[in-house]
Parts: sequence; C-alpha cells; structure tokens
Amino acid sequence: MAKAANESATRRQILRAALKHFAHNGYAATSVQQIVDTARVSKPALYYHFQDKAALFGALVHDAHDERYRVLRGAVVEGDPLAVQLEKILMALFDCFRANRALMRIAFSTMFAAPGELPEKLRFLDRCERNFEFVLDLFKRAQKQGELDRAFDSEEMAFAFYGMANFYLKGHLVSPDWSLDRSMARRIVKLFLAGAGPKDSGRKLNQESKAKKRR
Repeated sequence: MAKAANESATRRQILRAALKHFAHNGYAATSVQQIVDTARVSKPALYYHFQDKAALFGALVHDAHDERYRVLRGAVVEGDPLAVQLEKILMALFDCFRANRALMRIAFSTMFAAPGELPEKLRFLDRCERNFEFVLDLFKRAQKQGELDRAFDSEEMAFAFYGMANFYLKGHLVSPDWSLDRSMARRIVKLFLAGAGPKDSGRKLNQESKAKKRR
C-alpha cells in the first residue's frame, strides 16, 4: 500500500513538472531531461509511469478534457431552466480555469498547434466531442420543452454557446484582467439567449404591419 502511494506521488510529481514546461514552452521545445530535473526524479522513474514524452503529454491533455467534462456534469442540475444551467456551466468553467490555468492552456493549444508541434499519435478529439455532446443534449432538451426557438438548429445553438464560452476563456489567457465572475456569466447568457438587438423592434414591426393592413 505504501509502495502504491509512493508511485502515485511520483506520478503526480512528474505530471506537475511536465505541465509547467509544456504550458510555457510547448511540447516540441520541452525535453525529458528538463522534466525530470524539475520533478527531481530519474529518467527510469519517468519511463516507469509513462512510455515516453508523448504519452506524458497525452495524459495531461486527457486530464484537461476529462476535468472539463467533470465540471460540466457537476454544474448541471436536472430540472433547472436552461438559462440557469448555462450560467452555472459558465461559472464552473471559470472556476476550473482559474484553478487549472496551465492545464487549460495545454487543452486549447492542442486545437491550434501546427504540424510537428504535437505527438503524432495524440488522440483527444473523442473527448472534445464527448464534452460538446453533453452541452448539445442540454439544448436538445430545452428546445423540446419549448425554451428555445424551434426555427434554429439545436446543434448550431450549442456550437454558438460553446464558442462564446471558449472565447472568454481563451481571452482570459491573453487578458488576465478580464473578470470571469458571476456577473460576466449572466451577461454572456443574456446576450446569447436575448440577443443584442433592441427589444421593442419586434413590437414596432408588428404595429407597422397591422397599420398597413388597415389602410
């Protein structure tokens, strides 16, 4: 039991060291030697837990997407209106981002890396699809319950919301002064669900249409 605990502690130590280097220098520019020096372990110890540098990087990428999935599932309470669910999702993602900034940086970087900057056998899109499908299911249920306009495709709406959420998270990487708080989450949800156009425009158009019919 003590051996298993030590192995687990060593593995976490290696992951923390690798995360530090991968997040700041990228995969290609990080060497195994840098990781073991920072972790204060030997190369055999690293290779005992991970097949190679690629497997170590893959473990971090998978951790990042699995953590997002855990956060998404934990934020949603069945029976809540969609607006409440979306606000809770954003708040949970904001909290997760602040607590795991370097890990989230790696997750985003994998989406836009140039060929050669990532391990050839890295597989993570299945996890991305799983996370998106969870959000998509929320929109499908909300549309079925009449909370969303049936004129729009549920997948398009889910992509739009997911894109807005990711934009604010990525924006915080380059502008740390952005306030990722509850107020921001509410404004994002309100903008998404209500739009930015004047709210009386529909009423005015309807009145104008009725006036024309009376002429």
